[in-house]
Amino acid sequence: MDEDVPSGGDNLVTEFNTYEDFLDSQITSLDLYYLEDEELARQLVELGYRGSGEVLKREEFEARKQAAEASRLSKRSQQKTLASSGKEFKDPFLKALAQREEANRSGKMTSIIFIRDKNGRGQEISGYIDYAHRLKTEEFEPYFSGKKRLLPRPSDLSFYNWDTQTSTSTPTPNYQVIAENASGLLFKNKRDRKILNVDPKALTPGDNSTRVTVQTPRYVQVVIYDHITRRKT
Repeated sequence: MDEDVPSGGDNLVTEFNTYEDFLDSQITSLDLYYLEDEELARQLVELGYRGSGEVLKREEFEARKQAAEASRLSKRSQQKTLASSGKEFKDPFLKALAQREEANRSGKMTSIIFIRDKNGRGQEISGYIDYAHRLKTEEFEPYFSGKKRLLPRPSDLSFYNWDTQTSTSTPTPNYQVIAENASGLLFKNKRDRKILNVDPKALTPGDNSTRVTVQTPRYVQVVIYDHITRRKT
């Protein structure tokens, strides 16, 4: 089931502002006619003797109300804390990262970024970066503001230093690395177990995946592989 879909109980507490409003919704005009007392009718609903809906004690209603409000504030806060929020980008690569930030933070998408360029020592390096994992483990504001350049590291999914011939591959919470394969380097998504093929000669990178080449003056080569995560329902 999709985590974003609220349960029936959550709908109840968001629909009614107060516990009294919730009780009143379960009282019929017939109840008031026979009981002639609104407070008594509310008590009977609370005890489960009247009303056709869910029986909720005041404490439970208030607890659910607080939980629903906390969830709403958390989601709003998450939307506001996008590192790319409020910024304008001229560089196509930064623009592409910004367009994918929210989806990668929320888990709807897990993008892999291939970068080839030179490091601070002038050595040519290349590698595959798990964008969603980096977003969770690193502050991205310096990248979006242009203070730092995003480059592969030995701790990323795959890293290669062409000058020192150093090669590493490291799994992340999102992807398993399949290095020893006749088809070349492959990445297996740990959530839906789909294979992502980064071979540029492959007709397609795989199911629910797309490959986008980004032309940018800041890097020798940039390719973004977007994988849409299918949640089980």
